[in-house]
Amino acid sequence: MASKPHPPLMKKHSQTDLVSRLKTRKILGVGGEDDDGEVHRSKISQMLGNEIKFAVREPIGLRVWILISAVAFTVMALMALVFPNQLYEVVFEEELSTTSISIRLYGGALLSLALIMWNGLYTAEKVIIQWTLLSEACYFAVQFLVTSITLVEIGTMPNAAVLLLLSRVLFLVVTLAYYYHLGRRPKKI
Repeated sequence: MASKPHPPLMKKHSQTDLVSRLKTRKILGVGGEDDDGEVHRSKISQMLGNEIKFAVREPIGLRVWILISAVAFTVMALMALVFPNQLYEVVFEEELSTTSISIRLYGGALLSLALIMWNGLYTAEKVIIQWTLLSEACYFAVQFLVTSITLVEIGTMPNAAVLLLLSRVLFLVVTLAYYYHLGRRPKKI
């Protein structure tokens, strides 16, 4: 038996067929509004959700605090690196009798923390901001302890050192308050 040759298949271009595209989007459930009133352009965005919902709700003044911290850490680091003897004399009101390498190492560590602060200033991720605040709080706590022990060993309480200790306690409280408020879960309305 002789069979009739079939006509060549015509390829349907669904990209250009508007009705077909609309039917496909309707079946997939994209393109229309969902229960929250959001219009999703794709199934992926519908499944993942809108990233605005997950934006970090920052406490008031958090970015300003991180900026102030970044500037302060940078200035102190540069002072410790460039003028180590003068920095020691201002705090403890006596000349540095040993080598200034320890103060310069302190400046290098402060510069590293300053880089973390600058990074925390420009990020939108909650975890990075929390780690930035936590590293800052750890620094203030350690500096308070080290300065207190050093003052007890020396046996004097210079005004500049007392002012430094009080400022570290204040900065520690402010940093921990921001850390606590950033870590809290938002209340459902």
